[in-house]
Amino acid sequence: MLTHSLLPGQILFTAADLSADPPHPLLDGALDQLRAVVAWAREYLCEPHPELGRKGPVCPYAQGSLDRDTFYLAVHRGGTVDPAELDTVLAGYRDWFARLEPLAGPSAQFKTILLTLPDLPVDVARQTVDRTQERLKPAYTEQGLMLGEFHDGPPAKGGLWNGDFRPLHSPVPMLVVRHMVASDLPFLVDDPVTCAAYLRYFAHSAPGALRQQIAAAAARHGLTVPDVAAGTPVPRRLLNQEVG
Repeated sequence: MLTHSLLPGQILFTAADLSADPPHPLLDGALDQLRAVVAWAREYLCEPHPELGRKGPVCPYAQGSLDRDTFYLAVHRGGTVDPAELDTVLAGYRDWFARLEPLAGPSAQFKTILLTLPDLPVDVARQTVDRTQERLKPAYTEQGLMLGEFHDGPPAKGGLWNGDFRPLHSPVPMLVVRHMVASDLPFLVDDPVTCAAYLRYFAHSAPGALRQQIAAAAARHGLTVPDVAAGTPVPRRLLNQEVG
């Protein structure tokens, strides 16, 4: 368990912390939901799916995240949520994510923070997660991060390899902070702000198979592919991950 040095109400739990006796007070009444998230990660994210459209697990780095104890669970309690308050809470975890070890090396790519919202009614949770992700996504991509939305709706976004598959289904509503990766291109090309962020990080380092799509996306938005010297390349360890 990790506690934010400046924001003591922000706490990160790992799977092992969910077996503590007694459980942390923040988990009172939500322990089963957090355990369900870990089970979902192991039984769904880490496994193949017949509708995925490719071989391998639904999320190629979930198993590595769990194995390295960098699969961090956060909890925001309450049956209602103020959008501005939730934005502030997420900003705290986003900034903390940037300082969390490991900061470099092969293990850094597996780091993720899952902010769960276990108390929200179903309909409220779906709207809250979707609207928050849509509102904040551009700012996160500018920092080389993705903010993912998960709930039982599930979110309408299709998989990368099968547009009819809805991979973002989860047993508990949550917003997930992780590194942007090269294969996020399809999720970023429709908006000029997120597309520009992708170009800054990946224009000259993405796999060759994506280069044509990158050039087409830049042209569609009237964007210039940045020079190599002016870009902000992401370490190669992050380039070839695929989700969904």
